[in-house]
Amino acid sequence: MLMERSYTLPEFLMWTRRKIYVLLAVSVVPVVLYQALGWHWLGIPFAVIFLLGTTVALSAGFKNLQTYNRMQDAQGIWVSIASASRVFATACRDLVPDPDAARGLISRHLAWLATLRHEMRRPMPWETADKAYNVEYNRKHFTIPEREQDLLAELARYLFPDEVAQVVESHNPAYQAMALQSADTKRLLDQAVITPAAFAELQRALREFQDLQCRTERIKKFPYPRQHAFINTLFVRILCILLPFGMVTEFARLNDSVEGWAQGNMVWFAIPLSLVISWMYASLDQVGEATENPFEGSANDVPITLLCEQLELDVREMLGDKGVEARARSKRGFAL
Repeated sequence: MLMERSYTLPEFLMWTRRKIYVLLAVSVVPVVLYQALGWHWLGIPFAVIFLLGTTVALSAGFKNLQTYNRMQDAQGIWVSIASASRVFATACRDLVPDPDAARGLISRHLAWLATLRHEMRRPMPWETADKAYNVEYNRKHFTIPEREQDLLAELARYLFPDEVAQVVESHNPAYQAMALQSADTKRLLDQAVITPAAFAELQRALREFQDLQCRTERIKKFPYPRQHAFINTLFVRILCILLPFGMVTEFARLNDSVEGWAQGNMVWFAIPLSLVISWMYASLDQVGEATENPFEGSANDVPITLLCEQLELDVREMLGDKGVEARARSKRGFAL
C-alpha cells in the first residue's frame, strides 16, 4: 500500500502505457478510414455511443465500489487480527504465571501470523500480480518479503524444530499452528500452571483468531465474481472500439462551421479526444482489477507484513526484549 500522498501522473501513465498504445491504434484507424479513404459509412450515431458509455460507466462504478469494499473488508480483518493479538499477548503475560510458558504461547502466536501471511501471499490463478505492468512497477519500487524468505526459516524463529516440521508439512499450516496453541493451553491447564478461568479466556481468544482466519481466507480464496469482472472488461473494450466511429461523425459536422486549415480536417481531432476518453474507462477497469485482490503482493495491497512487524515489535517490547528493529521493505513509501 502506498503510504505517500498520491501516485504521480507520469508513473500512472507508465503503468497504463500498454493500454494507451492499443487505444491509440484503435483511435487512429477509424479516422484514417473515414477521412483518407472516404469510408463515411463507418460513422455511428453518437446517441448509440452515449447509451453504451452510460452502461459502461454504471458497470465500472459498480465494479470499483465492490472491489474497494473487498479491500476495506480485508484491511478491517487484519486490523482486528492485530488488535486481538495485542490483547492475547497481554493476557498471556498476565494470566500465565510461568514466564517461559507465557513467552512460548506468544511465540507460537507469532508463528501463526507468519503462516497466515505466507498463505495470503500465495499466488492464485485469478490474481494480476504476474501481469507485465504490475511486475514492472513492483520490481522498481519494492519486494515482497514472503516471496523472498522461506516459511521454514520464519517459523524457526518462533517454534521448536518438531513443531516447525508439523506445521510446514500440514495441508493448512496456519490452522496447524493454532491447533498446537490450543493443545499447549490444555497442557498448561492439566499441569495446573493456569486456572480454568485463564484457560477459558485463552480459548476464547483462539476461537476469535480462527474466525478471523476464515474471514481473511474467504477474501483470498474466493475471487471477485468472474462474471462481473468479465462483463465490465468486455463492455469497456466494446466502448473503446466503437467510440472513434461515433466521434468522427460529430467532428465531421463541424467542418462547415470553421475556416482556414481546420475546414475539412476537423475529423482528425477525434483521435486525441477518443484516446483520452477511452483511456479513462480503461484505467478505471485496470484500477478496479488492481484493487480486487488485496493480498496478491501489489502496490495496492493491505499491508499485512507491516502490521505483523509492528505487532511483533510491540509484543517484544512488552516482554522486555531490547534492540528489536523493523526491517526495511521498499525503495519508496510502500507498506506491504
